[in-house]
Amino acid sequence: MDSTISSDLYREAYENVFEGDEKWQGLAYDDHPIFRWDDRSTYFKASPFFKAEIKEYKPGDIHQARVLLMLGDSVTTDHISPVGNIPYESTAGQYLIEQDVEPANFNSYGSRRGNHEVLVRGTFAHPRLKNKLVEKTGGTTLYVPSGEEMDVYSASMVYQQENTPLIILAGKDYGMGSARDWAAKGTSLLGVKAVIAESFERIHRSNLVMMGIVPLQFLPGESYESMNLDGLETYSIMGLNEPLSPIQKVGVEAIKPDGSRTLFQTVLRLDTRMEIELYSKKGVFQSILDQWVER
Repeated sequence: MDSTISSDLYREAYENVFEGDEKWQGLAYDDHPIFRWDDRSTYFKASPFFKAEIKEYKPGDIHQARVLLMLGDSVTTDHISPVGNIPYESTAGQYLIEQDVEPANFNSYGSRRGNHEVLVRGTFAHPRLKNKLVEKTGGTTLYVPSGEEMDVYSASMVYQQENTPLIILAGKDYGMGSARDWAAKGTSLLGVKAVIAESFERIHRSNLVMMGIVPLQFLPGESYESMNLDGLETYSIMGLNEPLSPIQKVGVEAIKPDGSRTLFQTVLRLDTRMEIELYSKKGVFQSILDQWVER
């Protein structure tokens, strides 16, 4: 090392590091204190989590929710928010086609994580994801009121236009794998208000709370299978009105199409007072906005 490495090597490598090459120097630059978003960009768009008008938010019970997905055990964050190549026939691929992006330039979900329009369309679009509401794998679900099979994103948009809250039913270890923030962000943008699972991976459960999504856990030995739930029910979740306590019990009522009712208890997986506070403010982004307003 003494004979081959010297400080001159570092000076030569770094003395012009901020100048860049000709392509870097040729980039258009707008000297403005606030970043000017380019509406034509398919890689970077302004965050949707800050665009809404600031409103006082109060958590409360969820009424007449529909099941967007009914999932099994060991669903990973890669199933929820894939990072691989964007297929031509996918909802995200068709969106990029509409933006005049050639299929050869689709790139991957991971490379386009700065564009929420791509990421939300890719949420639950992993080709090996099994949704028990339909017989197909991939990003397909059932729009329950009509019985029509649709891609997850399109079904979500229809439900949101109808102001129908959505939930996800899942098995054990929901959200296992890498800690991927977009797995919770995409779920939020799809209009999901609660996830009811047999158990959660620690970080993904926390990320759901950060996005204002309530994680509920079946009691030990119980599951949607043990209660003969098929995902066609409407769900009401009672006990979410303030004041909340960590790990309290929350009641759920599921009403089948024939009118029969199933009542069961779940554990509210808001594990700390801080998580309750974040949930009460509809997540971390709204909490940040509230702090700005207070200043």
